[in-house]
Amino acid sequence: MTPGLSAALRSLDAALEVPRSDGVALGNWRWVVRQRISLVRDALIGESTDPDDGWLAARGGTAFRERNQLLGRLGALGPSVLENADVERVRDDVKRLLVDISRHVQRLHDIAYDDVEMELGGSE
Repeated sequence: MTPGLSAALRSLDAALEVPRSDGVALGNWRWVVRQRISLVRDALIGESTDPDDGWLAARGGTAFRERNQLLGRLGALGPSVLENADVERVRDDVKRLLVDISRHVQRLHDIAYDDVEMELGGSE
């Protein structure tokens, strides 16, 4: 995971933990969360999901499709954060998405590790 994605995920998680109250404070919370979602989206786009080795190509393709699904969910949540009246549900949806992105990042790490292991000859 690039430092940018890690920082963006932490930043979004921190924004979600800020107490939400009515009025201007809620509007500010919505706007900050929306901006942080954009940062996560941009960082996720920059992540590499395409290993060069043929034996990892299928896993890389799966990771690419998964990333595209996550990007779609991020895109759908953007307007929802600003407009949905049920703020707690939106917050829960974004939190769930953060967990899914973290799992995706772990899969990318696993693919990268397997790629390096194959280059070095593994444990044999």
